[in-house]
Amino acid sequence: MKINIENLSFKCIIGILDFERIKKQKVNINIFFEYDFKKDYFIDYSEVASRVEKKMKEKKFFLLEDAIKYLEKYLNKKYKISNLSIKISKPDILKNCIVSLEN
Repeated sequence: MKINIENLSFKCIIGILDFERIKKQKVNINIFFEYDFKKDYFIDYSEVASRVEKKMKEKKFFLLEDAIKYLEKYLNKKYKISNLSIKISKPDILKNCIVSLEN
């Protein structure tokens, strides 16, 4: 099975610029992964989305790279998954584009 969590959107502190450390900004996160579905094992995608949002708000990352690396390690440890892909976008940081980082 493949789970796609697309456009998970919320505000958090992320970034290295002075104003980014004070004011929360919108982020959009896309997460894709595969897992072996079994009658006695499934992954609750709402739980995954909730945990990712909670960790992003708690950690207040400086770099998108650090956030992705942390989430990779966290999700791989928490769930039996493979082929994990994470993309974090900051849609409001620049006026004329959306900035994203993806593993």
